[in-house]
Amino acid sequence: MLEAINYEFMQNALIAGVLVSFISGVIGSLIVVNRMVFLAGGIAHAAYGGIGIAIYGGFSIFLGTTVFAIIAALFMAFITIKQREKIDIFIGLIWAVGMAIGIILVDLTPGYNVDMMSYLFGSILAVNNEDLYYMGGLFILISFAVNFWYRDILAVSYDSEYASLCGINVKFFYTLILVLSALTVVIAIKVVGLILVIALLTIPIYIAQGISSSLYSMMLASGLIATFFTIIGLWISYSFNLTSGACIILVSAFSLIIFMIGAKLK
Repeated sequence: MLEAINYEFMQNALIAGVLVSFISGVIGSLIVVNRMVFLAGGIAHAAYGGIGIAIYGGFSIFLGTTVFAIIAALFMAFITIKQREKIDIFIGLIWAVGMAIGIILVDLTPGYNVDMMSYLFGSILAVNNEDLYYMGGLFILISFAVNFWYRDILAVSYDSEYASLCGINVKFFYTLILVLSALTVVIAIKVVGLILVIALLTIPIYIAQGISSSLYSMMLASGLIATFFTIIGLWISYSFNLTSGACIILVSAFSLIIFMIGAKLK
């Protein structure tokens, strides 16, 4: 793989992999401790509607997916805050409707003949400079938001009732985490695809939980672990001409199994 680093597409893939890994580590940690994995899954699949809208409208995939994912996240936040007893129904509805909209709009787009598998399973080797700017900007935004509101997010994540008594706007931070999750899903789709994005947002975090003593250290450890998985997955993908997103997730899953066996023996 060393000789491949001389190629621009591989350099872009590595940079994108590192950026997305750390973003996923930070947001994935918040998703796990706030028990939002199912919500994030709903946003990920609903985001396909944004892909369909962008393709049909002829504008940026990132723009269409971002707007649609944020709308889905805001709607989920509103529903889960107001009607928690119906959360499963509404998540399933948003999940299915989002994908259906995307599929129909792609079908209706005249002359469109691009492999949609790249959106389902990722296409990290196709990352361009514009994608990197978007990922870098999101990395800065998330880093700033998490550091600026770290104490509030920590309180809301582990004891929302106590946070509310302390005067913290729990609804705002709950919605903020979902919106940041939506943005993370959008860029993670480029790396592993919307089908596999939840694995990237949970497997490194599960491992990091076992070796971390705080939320902050878990975020950092998750980012480093996800980066390792991404680099190894890219190497396997390049060496054997396999789909990069699937390789990254399989490396993650295999590492998780080894970690669980090691923890059990210990």
